[in-house]
Amino acid sequence: MTDPTPLAAFARRRIPAAAVPLGLRQTSAWRPGLGGAALQSELFASAVEASGAGLALAMALDQAAGDERPFLWVQDKAALRKSGRPYRPGLPPALRSRLIHVAADSCEDALFALEEGLRCRDLAFVLGELAGNPRALGFTASRRLSLVAEKHGVPLWLVRLDAQRDLSSARMRWQVRSAASLAPQWNRDAPGRPAWQAELFRARAHPSGTWILRDDGQSLVVAAAPNHEQAHPLDLVPGAGDRSLAAG
Repeated sequence: MTDPTPLAAFARRRIPAAAVPLGLRQTSAWRPGLGGAALQSELFASAVEASGAGLALAMALDQAAGDERPFLWVQDKAALRKSGRPYRPGLPPALRSRLIHVAADSCEDALFALEEGLRCRDLAFVLGELAGNPRALGFTASRRLSLVAEKHGVPLWLVRLDAQRDLSSARMRWQVRSAASLAPQWNRDAPGRPAWQAELFRARAHPSGTWILRDDGQSLVVAAAPNHEQAHPLDLVPGAGDRSLAAG
């Protein structure tokens, strides 16, 4: 008769982080200005405010500081109807003369324009706005965008207006809404600088958390940072789950 196997033998063994593939490791907490940012990010936001596009532009500027190449902004018809066209005078000064805008009739046309933009290394970044959860934007389409962005090195910021979280291959996924702005120093009745509450709910290289982010006029800064619970690397499972920057 053999000895019974102790229950401890069936417990999950902890493998050293160095032995875990790089794509499944969690490194330091995300912060503005952090190098090695993901080339495809999704931002889920309400269409009644400009928080999604505003934070996407702020993050793009933070990631591509000093880059003076043009950028592409693509909207499908539903997103255009919900949020309107980009308002050039309301954009950050560094972006006003660099905007290339595409208004697509359908989600399929918008995805085609996004993919073609990602193939163009003369663009600093690509920003897309799509409304809801169209069938054309499934996991396969998301994976195509990821592969093209990584192949050509052009970052993609995809704003999902009034959408439910669904399957995606985006390397970083955010839930965004406007936050209260600080009162201006000289005129207390004037609008404050833009601010956002941003929840990072999925990332391959960073623990999840929620930040209060502010545009201080020069860069993107953290006003309040989260306390992260460091998950074990093997517990990370790829996810299933007038316009201006002034959205605060």
